[in-house]
Amino acid sequence: MKIVVGGLQWAVFLIASSIAAPIAIAHGFGMEAAETALFVQRTMFVLGIACLVQAFIGHRLPINEGPAGLWWGIFVIYAGMVGIVYPTGEDALQALQSGMLVSGFLFILLAMSGMISKMKDLFTPSVTFTYLMLLILQLSGTFLKGMVGVESAGGKIDGLIFLGSLAVVFMTFSTMNHKVPWVSRYSVLLSIGFGWILFLIIGKADRVTLEGGQFIRLPDLFVYGKPVWDSGMFITASFITLLLIANMMASIRVMESLLKQSFSITPPDRMKQGSIASGINHIFAGIFSAIGPVPISGAAGFVGATRMASLTPFITGSIIVILVTLIPSIMSVFAVLPAPVAYAVTFAIFTKMVEMAFYELAAEPKKDRAYKVSAIGLMIGVGIMFIPQESMSGLPNAIVAVLSNGLITGTIIAIIIEQFFMWNERRIEKLQ
Repeated sequence: MKIVVGGLQWAVFLIASSIAAPIAIAHGFGMEAAETALFVQRTMFVLGIACLVQAFIGHRLPINEGPAGLWWGIFVIYAGMVGIVYPTGEDALQALQSGMLVSGFLFILLAMSGMISKMKDLFTPSVTFTYLMLLILQLSGTFLKGMVGVESAGGKIDGLIFLGSLAVVFMTFSTMNHKVPWVSRYSVLLSIGFGWILFLIIGKADRVTLEGGQFIRLPDLFVYGKPVWDSGMFITASFITLLLIANMMASIRVMESLLKQSFSITPPDRMKQGSIASGINHIFAGIFSAIGPVPISGAAGFVGATRMASLTPFITGSIIVILVTLIPSIMSVFAVLPAPVAYAVTFAIFTKMVEMAFYELAAEPKKDRAYKVSAIGLMIGVGIMFIPQESMSGLPNAIVAVLSNGLITGTIIAIIIEQFFMWNERRIEKLQ
């Protein structure tokens, strides 16, 4: 029973933290309700499969897969090209679908060549600290806007939603730190259930309506046509793959650190296998015309909050997600989960990430260098977050994908700066 409830909690967390991306992308491409539902189904199906692939042949850590933010940005950029570079939205989506396949094969090629092992050494405590802080700073605005009911640039704060969100945050903190073990273990599930009921009572949640028609519907393959060669997409996918490898490494590094510090577990180094699994998952994303997945760093906060470090509930949750996506009537239930509830629970979970970030920085023996690296990476990364994306419209797509993402750019800058400092220190030592 414990495994089933734990699996259900993982499933709810995975769906709640991932469902926004496919809905937003579908809106950007002007998809109708039926198309949107199928796009969400395919994406969530791929995420469930991706979690199992990682659990059995990949990094074998309890890290849920989510729609890659980098691919989300590329989808938005390509939606803006419809009518300019691509005649229709389907043509743009066909190119993106092909890009997933390219990225998948590149993931596997880079892993087999041994480059992944060399890249792992770049993620030192100071770089991991910078990555975590940028991730938290980038998402904090999204969390707070969702918690106050602001859905667009011109939206106004809804006081009732804000009060409801605060109640959910308080509930999450209370259950996370509860003395009764089973309450803290299932804190996310309890908080989401409490929040959902609360928002139904205050009239800020949609009523659940079960869909009729097919009881089971399998996801379609190559929805937008056969793979095509697109030179621009090939270049973009190549850049994206390198950045996603960095993202994947950071997520694995964060989870490994949590398991060592909080659970006294030292997992084996399976970075290469994790990269191969990510390649397989991107190929699945291309085949099912979905969004490319990536291991989510927020999983460490979830594991830290629920104290569930075992793979068994994680695998159970992944299977539940796959089964849920095949049944349209159940998917329709999850689709009406109030967004402020999901944001409020995730907000509380991510406070654990802040703690982890400072623990990482404290583990760095050379504090002076770590402070400088972190300062430069954070200033550049946060600064980029304030640059409007419209100001980059004249740049090539691959460059826009990098520069428009403060998280990735700041992390890369931190890596470069630290490697320079380390090289300079070695040079001075030789001279002495």
